[in-house]
Amino acid sequence: MEYSPILHSLHVVPSSHVKNKLFVFCIMLSLWVYMIYCCVGYCSTMPSLAHGSVNGHENDAEVDIQESSLGASRDLLNNENDLDSRGDEWDEIRSEAKVLDDNAMSSFLNESESKKLPQAIIIGVKKGGTRALLEFLRLHPDIRAVGAEPHFFDRNYDKGLEWYRELMPKSSEGQLTMEKTPSYYVTKEVPSRIYTMSKDTKLIVVVRDPVTRAISDYTQTRSKKPDIPSFESLTFKNISAGLIDTTWSAVQIGMYAKHLERWLQYFPMEQLLFVSGERLISDPAGEMARVQDFLGLRRVVTEKHFHFNPAKGFPCLKRPEGNSKPHCLGKTKGRTHPNIDPEVVQRLRDFYKPFNSKFYQLTGHDFGWD
Repeated sequence: MEYSPILHSLHVVPSSHVKNKLFVFCIMLSLWVYMIYCCVGYCSTMPSLAHGSVNGHENDAEVDIQESSLGASRDLLNNENDLDSRGDEWDEIRSEAKVLDDNAMSSFLNESESKKLPQAIIIGVKKGGTRALLEFLRLHPDIRAVGAEPHFFDRNYDKGLEWYRELMPKSSEGQLTMEKTPSYYVTKEVPSRIYTMSKDTKLIVVVRDPVTRAISDYTQTRSKKPDIPSFESLTFKNISAGLIDTTWSAVQIGMYAKHLERWLQYFPMEQLLFVSGERLISDPAGEMARVQDFLGLRRVVTEKHFHFNPAKGFPCLKRPEGNSKPHCLGKTKGRTHPNIDPEVVQRLRDFYKPFNSKFYQLTGHDFGWD
């Protein structure tokens, strides 16, 4: 049989073409499989609502004890403060999906991802701006943070560190794993427990004018229990004598210096960063620069990521490279505060003044609340 260049070329070209198609198909299939794997992995880190409802009643008594460092604490919400944050957690599923889409290719190329215990934790305070800070931080490519509040060190410590580790998202070498649970700051057992896990853990506390914080705390409670007593009656043990009730958690949380003294028994001040809740609203880029420096990260999150929403009264997030609509926090944030008797507000300011002064002294920073 004679050699035919025409037949030879007809044989070779289709073979090469098929190989190229197979190669492209394999790459696309691998990417799809990995993205499905990422989504499944993320879902496994979300807390189960059924699990939460079963354990909620068992933990109520324990929480009331743990959240007090100054005596028995009256928390009118009991565990309902979790409901407020869980309402936002479903919004976070959508934002987490965006992060997965953005990082799918880079993660695919890096097969060394694993679940790690957090190297940094946002430990407080409730109604201080912790949710906003976490959302801002999750814009950073070197941060992997679980959206739901684990409450490991105050409510689930008996489940062990491996249980805690499984809640964390996977991260690669060079990425920082984080979580936030605001009740840690006021729970007396937590400092020693975090120290036992790692004495090098970096701790972030978002603080806010304690009077405004207390009113915000009350506003959240009233949105769920409209029939609760007035803010004024809850604030005082004896209104005529002007005696503040420090067993009410809304008042107790704002005594920042008392709680900080306990943390300083285990961690040096260099490992704690106090973020101004007010500046997180008025100058989010400036506060984020401080936070990124504290965590040893590049200053990736800057002013181009923020868009102030006058209706909400706080900044929303935007993607600087696109024209998509800014992403704002959930409807549970930015509630309108009730009108409080100015005399009650002034008495609270007088009450907090010595605690604020001590706090300024310990942190080396005047937050300007007085």
